[in-house]
Amino acid sequence: MNRKILSMQEAIAQFVRDGMSIVAGTALESLIPFSAGHEIIRQGRRDLTLIGPISDILFDLLIGAGCVRKVVAAWVGNVMMGSGYNFRRAVEEGIPHPIDVEDHSNFTIALALHAAALGVPYLPTKTALGSDLPVNHPGMKEICCPFTGEKLLAVQAIHPDIAIIQVQRCDPEGNAHIWGNTGITGDAARASRSLILVTEEIVSPDVIRSDPNRTLIPGFLVSAVVEEPWGAHPSPVQGYYNRDHGFYRDYHEETKTLEGFQKWLNRWVKGIKTRHSYLQLLGEDRIQELKVKKEALSAPANFGY
Repeated sequence: MNRKILSMQEAIAQFVRDGMSIVAGTALESLIPFSAGHEIIRQGRRDLTLIGPISDILFDLLIGAGCVRKVVAAWVGNVMMGSGYNFRRAVEEGIPHPIDVEDHSNFTIALALHAAALGVPYLPTKTALGSDLPVNHPGMKEICCPFTGEKLLAVQAIHPDIAIIQVQRCDPEGNAHIWGNTGITGDAARASRSLILVTEEIVSPDVIRSDPNRTLIPGFLVSAVVEEPWGAHPSPVQGYYNRDHGFYRDYHEETKTLEGFQKWLNRWVKGIKTRHSYLQLLGEDRIQELKVKKEALSAPANFGY
């Protein structure tokens, strides 16, 4: 049996520990590993640092569950509705406890992970020089170009302890195909010290080898493979299921108060043990409604020789 293939419970128990830094939500509004986030909450992890560009409501619910000490991100909230109420409560009122926030733009967080992926301590850019983003920022510093003397901004590399990445399919070794919006997924995978790959399905290595250009993540980077259909819900997975707009609206309404969030958390996370139970709660009618119904297949590529 392949030792990389684990259940979600096993993968989180083995690779995610208190105090770690985690990068997730690297494909922006799609392929967000919600099932992994739910299991982190159920296992009671604490003092985590969350790293990512947007993450939609994933970071907000982890903050509300008391798992987070620090956020390094471009934005935290509910993309469709606006505010993430748990994030606001933590920052403004220290509920459930205070968190540190290290602001980035989408570009600077991408640059920081790209630097780590390249193995360099920082990368220079001109972006953000005209803003207050670098002011008192521990990971940004104004420098002079050694060739032209012009002012640049050095963005320090970020090396997450672990990346949790959702993909469409992979083989048992973790060689993964991803398509659609991939965001900064490739750099996040290479920047991190370990990687949990959550996949909609495990396929034969022949399927992966048939389209090498779509293999965004090579298996040698992967620590664990978790086969978890619908693991990204309510975010979309291109070619598998669409974004559940209603779920995001409901979360927005139900988490305005602390009491409302606790009720939501007990229902959708703490009150269940597996993704199968989650899908039963979601309901077959909703699942069928979200499934991709119209195919848009890419043209075949000839890799012959």
